[in-house]
Amino acid sequence: MLAPKKIKHRKWHKSAGTSGSIASRMTKISYGDFALKAMTAGWINARQIEAVRRVLVRYIRKGGKIWVRIFPDKPMTVKGAEVGMGKGKGTVDHYVVSVLPGQVLFEMSGISNEHAKEALNLSSYKLQIKTKFVKK
Repeated sequence: MLAPKKIKHRKWHKSAGTSGSIASRMTKISYGDFALKAMTAGWINARQIEAVRRVLVRYIRKGGKIWVRIFPDKPMTVKGAEVGMGKGKGTVDHYVVSVLPGQVLFEMSGISNEHAKEALNLSSYKLQIKTKFVKK
């Protein structure tokens, strides 16, 4: 799983949310020829990123190259079962990345347009946000 090696603060505040905002950075395809772009906002955890990466690698075999443009660095905490209100914040359970609409998540190159579209559409089922296929 992806997780930061070192962080400044072990536990973060949950953000108030990003109501109606769209991405202003990471909106263009930088490395590959095809990409998966987010259409809705949300949190993507490390397990989902790994699942998408595995789908893409298995689909393209050794034919192309993949770039993962996101990294989960926000710690999410969870309190144990049957723990009462209060008693502090729970322990860090997993890491997520906050995604805005218009942000490029994954990029590919080295394969045909049809294969890339099929691979990225298959991988979009692993994510909990709406995505679309874009090309350079």
